[in-house]
Amino acid sequence: MLPTLMKFLSACLWPSSSSGRSVDSTGKQDGLLWYKDSGQHLLGDFSMAVVQANNLLEDQSQVESGPLSTLDSGPYGTFIGVYDGHGGPETSRFVNDHLFQHLKRFAAEEACMSMDVIRKAYEATEEGFLGVVTKQWPVKPLIAAVGSCCLVGVICGGMLYIANVGDSRAVLGRAMRATGEAIALQLSAEHNVSIESVRQEMHSLHPDDSHIVVLKHNVWRVKGLIQVSRSIGDMYLKKAEFNREPLYTKYRLREPIKRPILSGEPSITEHELQPQDQFLIFASDGLWEQLSNQEAVDIVQNHPRNGIARRLVKMAMQAAAKKREMRYSDLMKIERGVRRHFHDDITVVVIYLDTNVVSSAKGPSLSIRCRGMTFPKKL
Repeated sequence: MLPTLMKFLSACLWPSSSSGRSVDSTGKQDGLLWYKDSGQHLLGDFSMAVVQANNLLEDQSQVESGPLSTLDSGPYGTFIGVYDGHGGPETSRFVNDHLFQHLKRFAAEEACMSMDVIRKAYEATEEGFLGVVTKQWPVKPLIAAVGSCCLVGVICGGMLYIANVGDSRAVLGRAMRATGEAIALQLSAEHNVSIESVRQEMHSLHPDDSHIVVLKHNVWRVKGLIQVSRSIGDMYLKKAEFNREPLYTKYRLREPIKRPILSGEPSITEHELQPQDQFLIFASDGLWEQLSNQEAVDIVQNHPRNGIARRLVKMAMQAAAKKREMRYSDLMKIERGVRRHFHDDITVVVIYLDTNVVSSAKGPSLSIRCRGMTFPKKL
């Protein structure tokens, strides 16, 4: 290894440490963009890309392929995670480090993959981060106001499991037999109070609170503070002991918390994969703010696989520039932090589903995680 060079070029990348069998574990950084143009998971090709807009990258992501438990006997498959943090990167980084490990432990205990295994992994991750908040609260109270959306996909034994808290999104590209065109099917449920059904859910869960959802500056927010109704973290809206001094006044509620306002319970669905299911797009809301489901699917369908995630990120940034009536080249010159006024962090993972690959096939392990960028120190 060349530690210094690899740290700079592959700052996002944390390869698998399991028995040295990781493959395809190289990525590139170009300014605020990190990308892995092409790689292989057990069931086909994949592509990843991330662009940073915040001063610190709050999006985290990973692709794990191979054993989905701590047992050599499996099950085997591919795990995809997209974690869109808010208030800081601490929660999304914690999820990136712990969720998959919890999933492997519970899959080993049950000797299979299931919705229950995934649910338990979410619960253990939430509980683990609560421990972090409890420990750091006396010296770092703002840790209680940090949270993350959490989108997970698991492909195993011909089944696709999708789990989500927050407003990241998973979209399937399915080929139409008559035309060969791919239609977009959204697989994930979103928990953002801009959606009327989510607002109704919040009102039904909190019938005694007429201000559970508030329209503030033309944006719907839970208690006027946050747009998502489910997340990992955000303990200041889940535990009364973290909604008090020394937390900043802007985060504190006037009335004491009687029950959790936000939930960490994931929406989980399972789908039997069909021969016409061609690819999956997992992305943080930074992509979906700029492109529709069908626009994203059309881009993937009509362009080469190599670099497709980077292409989606670029198309989203071009759309963001157009909205601000500026040139894409000028947007690219804007530094992180200031860039957040133009678009969010954007994470995209494209997973191809190749029907000629046996669903239970074993192969080399893959572990690739995007955790953050590395930049030269300013003189």
